[in-house]
Amino acid sequence: MATVAGRDPEDSPRQPNQVRDIMREIVLDTETTGLDPKSGHRIVEIGCIELVNHVATGNSYHQYINPERDMPDEAYRVHGLSQEFLSGHPVFAAIADDFLAFVRDSQLVIHNAEFDMGFINAELQALGRDALGKARAVDTVQIARRKFPGAPANLDALCKRFQIDNSDRELHGALKDARLLADVYLELIGGRQPDLELAEEAKAAEAAVVSERNHRAARPHAATPEEESAHRAFLEKIKDPLWLVPE
Repeated sequence: MATVAGRDPEDSPRQPNQVRDIMREIVLDTETTGLDPKSGHRIVEIGCIELVNHVATGNSYHQYINPERDMPDEAYRVHGLSQEFLSGHPVFAAIADDFLAFVRDSQLVIHNAEFDMGFINAELQALGRDALGKARAVDTVQIARRKFPGAPANLDALCKRFQIDNSDRELHGALKDARLLADVYLELIGGRQPDLELAEEAKAAEAAVVSERNHRAARPHAATPEEESAHRAFLEKIKDPLWLVPE
């Protein structure tokens, strides 16, 4: 059974002045039995993380899949998913609708997009379903290679570059790797909300300055006896003041 965590932001109540147009992206990763779907290899796990306007919403999709075949030792050493374990999970045909309902028409963020898209489309086309358009996939490997020419562009190397904790990644996992990739992607496109961080720092600095100010006692505003006497003399010079005219 698929694990779908969180809530669709489009199902949430909207305030009258809330912006209706949102940019929804799905950070996606798969685990497979091998390297090439044309050789009969299949998807065994899908993990997705939802971003809205480059912010993780907490919504996710996770599914183990029975590949209906054996698990090669090379693949097992990568992700640790055995044929015995996967045999208790649904086949791709049983989860396709749920998967497509989660990703909808959103842009897909994938590390080495050609690999994952090739497997997903092979599974869909085997069911007589339409393939996902390759143009909707953003490949973070290509972004990393353009940004850091000649540097390693694998996920572990990028986590190290951006100081993202991947210490529990002894074995690959689709949802785990999608979460790491979401953090890497946000760093690759300019950092995780730097404007908000600067705003918070400025607010804290302003608060510190205000708290350190020396507050003076309020100046007294009551009239002195001399001022009251001068005011009475002024009033006496006014001929037939309105406030003294009888009704």
